[in-house]
Amino acid sequence: MKLLILGGTVFLGRHVVDAALAAGCEVTLLNRGTREVHFAGSIEKLRGDRDGDLGALQGRRFDAVVDCSGYTPAQLQCTADVLGDQVGHYVFVSTISVYARFPPGCAYDESAPVTPSLEGYGGGKARAEEVIQAALPGRVTVLRPGLIVGPHDPTGRFTYWPLRLARGGRVLAPGRPYRPVQFIDVRDLAAWCVQLAQQRTPGVFHGVGPTGTMAGVLEACQQAAGGDAQLVWCDDAALLRAHVAPWTGLPLWIPEADADFGGMLLASDQRAVLAGLTTRPWVATARDTLTWALAAGSPAGSAATLTPEAEAEILAALP
Repeated sequence: MKLLILGGTVFLGRHVVDAALAAGCEVTLLNRGTREVHFAGSIEKLRGDRDGDLGALQGRRFDAVVDCSGYTPAQLQCTADVLGDQVGHYVFVSTISVYARFPPGCAYDESAPVTPSLEGYGGGKARAEEVIQAALPGRVTVLRPGLIVGPHDPTGRFTYWPLRLARGGRVLAPGRPYRPVQFIDVRDLAAWCVQLAQQRTPGVFHGVGPTGTMAGVLEACQQAAGGDAQLVWCDDAALLRAHVAPWTGLPLWIPEADADFGGMLLASDQRAVLAGLTTRPWVATARDTLTWALAAGSPAGSAATLTPEAEAEILAALP
């Protein structure tokens, strides 16, 4: 299969390339060429810009596209105009952020109301979904991932936890231990992207893993890290009083009563599983993420997670 990957050098895209090469695909990348990544197999590299310079795709035909770098309706329209009927199937990686709200305690599937906004990350992705589906009717898979984690994560969001458990000592654990959480290993999502492209599976699917608990996440990270870490649980109200930023201050933590985001980690994975998504155990993700992070120099990433000093101050104030 001739597969075009838009992006391919940062996080999800580089794993899609690996999965495509492992599946025997003939891989072409189109990106700006600002990062050099070495892959295990031979790939064709094209240079372009999603905001208008897609001349390198003129006259080219591909069996499928996996789009990891589209964020706006204009970008998707430009891509559709250039490729048109020269592509058999299009996998667009969107986000659960397209949904209007995530009410507390409410699980949701792919039929949940989408934001009407034209602005921001979620609004841009929502309108981009509409553009590509209108341009290539019946030939589009829309994937809506939640938190994507694993090796080469540039954000440092999930990576915080295996690194923190490896450091040991008293660890500030957020919220209720058995509150539901979910995430997906980037390698599992990447392999599924390639599978959906090969099978030309149309429709909208959540790109999320199975639901577990926050205690389960931290136990998996502790098992991966070893050591003598002691979990100290702190409820939502106390964390808010300490000015811990939801989602970023302590990754995967969102106050359960939050009117707009309390239910964000309650996406159904039923359609995804029926469409072939398989996921690895959390401890494997934690172990591999920790191994990569330590080899890379324990990258903090871009997430504004709690500093050790801030964590220690909160722990000292707990009863």
